[in-house]
Amino acid sequence: MITHIRGKLVEKNPTYAIVECNGVGYFLNISLNTFSKIPDSEAVLLYTHLSIREDAHTLFGFADKTEREIFKLLISVSGVGPSIARTMLSSMTTDQIQQAIASEDVATIQSVKGIGGKTAQRVIVDLKDKILKTFELSEESVNSNNTIKEEALSALEVLGFSRKQVDKVIHRIIQESPNTSLENIIKQALKNL
Repeated sequence: MITHIRGKLVEKNPTYAIVECNGVGYFLNISLNTFSKIPDSEAVLLYTHLSIREDAHTLFGFADKTEREIFKLLISVSGVGPSIARTMLSSMTTDQIQQAIASEDVATIQSVKGIGGKTAQRVIVDLKDKILKTFELSEESVNSNNTIKEEALSALEVLGFSRKQVDKVIHRIIQESPNTSLENIIKQALKNL
């Protein structure tokens, strides 16, 4: 198993990177998160995962070990292949993925292209305990975001907005700035409604 590659960055693209190591060029499929973290300097280190299928051997590259571990957890779920896992890592940060799984946020996971409702629920069921254990997310941070979200929803319902209408707006605000106060969430939601 190839665990990492250190070498000269030959080419960098939002979906792949080519790293030359001792005269051999390695084609690594990468996420947008990794793309943004790869330095433009010549010397790079990418952590890898080799996916072996009957018809292909595909090498995936990651800027850090956490992203690689999240990728491995995602592909362990039935219905989530390497391409969907890479899409998920491209559309959300590793922290957002961990937070969504830990707080059982089906809507966020389902927002990723290629993931339906059943698969999103399977991701949560299969990975919630592993995410909480492995990455030591505190239940308090997961629950505090849910509590703030519920309080914001209730406040906006009192102001006359429908729950369905404000749920997505509040969710997006919390995703963009998870540590914001209840007051700021409500203010931003009112601006966006």
